[in-house]
Amino acid sequence: MVSEDVADDCGCAPTDRERRGFSSVLNRRSALGLGALSVVSFSALFGGVVAPAFAATYPSWDDVEEARKNESSKASEIARIQALIQALADDVAAKQALAEQASEDFYTAQQEYFDASYRADELQSQADEQAQLALDTANKAGRVAAQLYRNGGDDTSMELFFSGSAASADDLLARLGTMDKLIERNQSVYAEAITARDSAQSLTDQAELQRAERDRLQKIAEQKMVAAQEAADAAQAALDEQTERKITLDAQLAALQDTSARTLAEYQEGERVRIEAERKAKEEAERKAKEEAERLAAAAAAAAKAAAAANSGSSGSGSSGSSSGSSGSGSSSSGSSSSSGWVRPSTGYQSSGYGARYVQCGNGYCSSGYHYGVDLAAGCGSAIYAAYGGTVEYAGYNGGYGNYIKINHGGNIGTGYAHIRSGGIFVSSGQTVSAGQLIASEGNTGNSFGCHLHFETYVNGFPVNPISFMSARGISV
Repeated sequence: MVSEDVADDCGCAPTDRERRGFSSVLNRRSALGLGALSVVSFSALFGGVVAPAFAATYPSWDDVEEARKNESSKASEIARIQALIQALADDVAAKQALAEQASEDFYTAQQEYFDASYRADELQSQADEQAQLALDTANKAGRVAAQLYRNGGDDTSMELFFSGSAASADDLLARLGTMDKLIERNQSVYAEAITARDSAQSLTDQAELQRAERDRLQKIAEQKMVAAQEAADAAQAALDEQTERKITLDAQLAALQDTSARTLAEYQEGERVRIEAERKAKEEAERKAKEEAERLAAAAAAAAKAAAAANSGSSGSGSSGSSSGSSGSGSSSSGSSSSSGWVRPSTGYQSSGYGARYVQCGNGYCSSGYHYGVDLAAGCGSAIYAAYGGTVEYAGYNGGYGNYIKINHGGNIGTGYAHIRSGGIFVSSGQTVSAGQLIASEGNTGNSFGCHLHFETYVNGFPVNPISFMSARGISV
């Protein structure tokens, strides 16, 4: 992780309006920010079962016009609209709470699976070491035994010591003593081989049990990931429903509560103006987002050209070895590309490597002692690119990983991108992406000590060292 504490939003990333230009999914800090609304009332009303989207019958403007004709109808309609507005808010809050819990469950299950997989590999590695030790020790015992008994039986082996005449009784006794030591040593070596063999078998059995546990936890983690994505999508749908409905409901409520002579036509015109302004804002955000993507692509292309020129005298088609990144297809990309088609996911420097490390504490939590990815720090809001083409399996909040994207590249290969900034996810679950495509921007969400990208590479679902994994594909991270 990055050692210094850096603010999440430095102003160098897309603005709120620009973010809406991307196909973004739910992010915890923006969507869950409405959590002041009551979840209890929603649960009591719907018995804890959350529907895909809040369903209700909404009043038309004709209903509002009719209600304005007498005070009793007006009061009833006001109460109805207020209840609908509150129900929408409760629906959002309930689904956001479920999405938050689901994301925490996914993170916990994912880490338990990673830990179990690591333990299984460690046990198997220890078993292999003991098996090799048993083999080497048995071979050593065999060589001594061959020296002692190569003629078969103790009697004939004695000829080794009695052949030729002894110079003296002391010489004969010395020979007998040497044989006794060889026999004694061989028995000790043989015992070591037996011990190593038994240890290897025990460790192999433990590894087998651990692999079974790993496979069980992997299935749970996959189920939790699907559940978390579905909960995030449901929360986003509820938020979209609330956003869409509340404008009209607020306008209708204002029309009913206003005692002036304003007409319904004026309220409807106000609503039309707001909708038109929102449409224009969205178009402007899309335009700026496109311009930003094109700017990033141009900068990346220039960096790639400069890197290619700098390395024009070198041989081979692999990575430039620099931390400037890699270039690929897609709307925008990082630096120089590799012949494998893989690209560097960030232009940042490596701030933390893969594997065991000392535990860091801060911000109310402590990091784990084993780091399953590599940290690349380019600065808050910096671009994050898809390392290879594939399908987005997950895009949303993921507990300690903060905002997180997981991409399935096929062939049991995947990549993960964590600590993405709030509002910085630019792809959605199920979307197809290309190598080098802009998918997110760097942040400080989750268990993070500063803005950076936590990048993971997966083989058969389990994280492997991204440094060696990417190096084998011509990319230096």
